[in-house]
Amino acid sequence: MWFKNLKIFRLSPTWQPSSEELEALLEKQQFVPEQFSGEPLNLGWAPFFEEEGTLLHKIGHQYLLKLKVEKKLLPTSVINQFAKTKAQEIEEQQGYKVGRKQMKEIKENVAAVLRTKAFSIYRETRVWIDPENHWLIIDTGASNKADEVIGMLAKILDPLPILSFITEQSPTSSMTRWLVDDEVPTPFTIDQDTELKSMTDSRISVRYANHSPEQEEITRHITAGKTCTRLALTWNDRVSFMLNDAGDIRRITPLEVLAESREVVNSDDAIEHFDAEMLLMFGELNGLLNDLTQALGGEKKASQ
Repeated sequence: MWFKNLKIFRLSPTWQPSSEELEALLEKQQFVPEQFSGEPLNLGWAPFFEEEGTLLHKIGHQYLLKLKVEKKLLPTSVINQFAKTKAQEIEEQQGYKVGRKQMKEIKENVAAVLRTKAFSIYRETRVWIDPENHWLIIDTGASNKADEVIGMLAKILDPLPILSFITEQSPTSSMTRWLVDDEVPTPFTIDQDTELKSMTDSRISVRYANHSPEQEEITRHITAGKTCTRLALTWNDRVSFMLNDAGDIRRITPLEVLAESREVVNSDDAIEHFDAEMLLMFGELNGLLNDLTQALGGEKKASQ
């Protein structure tokens, strides 16, 4: 139920939309199942809960959205097979072989026709908007999925209130220093998963899973020109996660200490239970994000 991966963005402090305003904007891009278009992707905002019907799910002063994506299943081998047959027909009609440019056009036309008959697969990406603390959080570890969300929001928000989240110290330099010093700023602790990569050749990497390397090993790798690109951490003995060189937070896991709080929110109503769980997550992740920002030297003013 908690977000598992965080792509982190900032929101302009001046952007304070009402839920009614945001709902009206989202309705302009509501998801409609594709039927006859030849487009490979169909994107739109879907109700967070079908029984509610609204595209914006509001919990206190927090908003949750869900971007739904429909993709047509159309293997390249199938396109090539039909395009080859079509090219042979055209060659018989015109009396000479089709050229490279014409073949490209044939494939594009064949693909567009086949997509109207292809099966669809669906995926969803959850989005958390926090107008109070100015966070936009996308529950994904994939940059292309985050780009889909930002691209869709850019079509309805003018000017776009989304800013990059940039800290004074890069995650890579900070994680490398923490490993060398065998110390991380309070209230974080270092866990056992680590990845180091060469600064000159990204194909050269060393990974430690469920194992903490000795300081001699760390020193040897750093001396050889490697830096830390992924580091498992625990925040405040409450939430464990993996920080990477892009500043993304992955593999979020609420720990045992939160079990009692999570039990308190149990409810027979599914949405009510979900909302209580999300309120707990909002509070914990806000604390984590604020402390992580400080651990990375604070936020750069240029990103405000």
